[in-house]
Amino acid sequence: MTSTPSGSAGSRPVRPHPTGTSPVSSRVWTVPNVLSLLRLLLVPVFLYLLAEGHDAGALLVLAFSSATDFLDGYIARRFNQITRLGQLLDPAADRLYIFAALIGLALRDLVPWWLVAVVVGRDVFMLVVGVVLANYGFGPLPVHLLGKIATFCLFYALPVIMLGQAFPELAWWSGPVGWAFGLWGAFLYWWAGIIYLIETVRVTRIPRVRAPSPSDTLER
Repeated sequence: MTSTPSGSAGSRPVRPHPTGTSPVSSRVWTVPNVLSLLRLLLVPVFLYLLAEGHDAGALLVLAFSSATDFLDGYIARRFNQITRLGQLLDPAADRLYIFAALIGLALRDLVPWWLVAVVVGRDVFMLVVGVVLANYGFGPLPVHLLGKIATFCLFYALPVIMLGQAFPELAWWSGPVGWAFGLWGAFLYWWAGIIYLIETVRVTRIPRVRAPSPSDTLER
């Protein structure tokens, strides 16, 4: 759920963005946010099922999560329920499912731990980039298309690998396809991270306009 932020926080109504995009609200209890919270609550369930080898059950939880992911985004856009909280919860849930899938499969030696380190390391790297931006007074950078593609590849690569574990007769294609998506997704994940770093360097070098002094006597 992404949109261009506008308006001010608090109880005052948020004005629509001049470009015509939906306004971003500070509300908490909306249907999309409840669906996102439900997705987050199911992450430990998903990890437990996967780590214990209950691949069919883990896939069912993941399928339900994907359905609610689509549904909360549709409801938010259709009924103008895009919120700041939702903009945080939605990508957080996606990343937690990716981490849970990686850790669960790594615990069973189905994926190497270096792949876990590559994916988690990139998000730690992005956290550092975010801290640098905040220190310069900037908010998070807009999500790059390459980052979306990378997240898509990773989000669906791991379930495809799991599919071969749940149904061995499908392993002949699920393994190669899953690994192709996974390795490509990990590469694109870091490529997008480098783009974010370059953009961070660019915006932090923009000279700031000095605020006028509140009193003319201070200029003398």
